[in-house]
Amino acid sequence: MEKVVNFNPNLKPWLAPQPNNVACKGVIEKPGETENFIWQTRKAEPTQYENDFGDALERVFEAGALELEQVVAGLNREGFRTPEGATWTADRLAAELRTLAD
Repeated sequence: MEKVVNFNPNLKPWLAPQPNNVACKGVIEKPGETENFIWQTRKAEPTQYENDFGDALERVFEAGALELEQVVAGLNREGFRTPEGATWTADRLAAELRTLAD
């Protein structure tokens, strides 16, 4: 008969972070020794347009959009326009997302 265990016997005890006034001795990564992934860094602060675009995308996704065409339709329903002031198309949205990803 197999013994049922309701816990992980190999789990190491949790240690609460302890304050440390010595640089690089706490739980924060040491400067220069942690890899920064491209999506964690920016060349500049987001523009107002980028913030508004992100807010509009959040509302569209919260409304249930899953596919590119649904996102396009949602942005157009929201009244959020391209930087040129036009309505969105699938090609234009794909191009904008590529541009913002650079």
